[in-house]
Amino acid sequence: QVQLVESGGGLVHPGGSLRLSCAASGMSFTIYAMGWYRQAPGQQRELVATISSGGSTNYADSVKGRFTISRDNVKNTMYLQMNSLKPEDTAVYYCNCKLAGFTRWGQGTQVTVSS
Repeated sequence: QVQLVESGGGLVHPGGSLRLSCAASGMSFTIYAMGWYRQAPGQQRELVATISSGGSTNYADSVKGRFTISRDNVKNTMYLQMNSLKPEDTAVYYCNCKLAGFTRWGQGTQVTVSS
């Protein structure tokens, strides 16, 4: 059974950094496209960044130059390095995997950026 578990969220001051992790199990991790999404209170879930099975990346304009998505196919883990965090980055961050018509979400991890 495919399972995604996020970790690394927390409270950080504006300008600070966090690194999120998404540990995958029950799947052939290397062949899946992976991504990070986020949902702020009262808003729709939105794409943050994606990384293909081949390592190609894509970012939302709002995080370009500040966030970096990566994957470790040996550890079956995806990461999101978040630098220069802003209050508007506050949200629940979700890990996602996709392959053909299949998709699965993690349970989410809260990121709060506040002074």
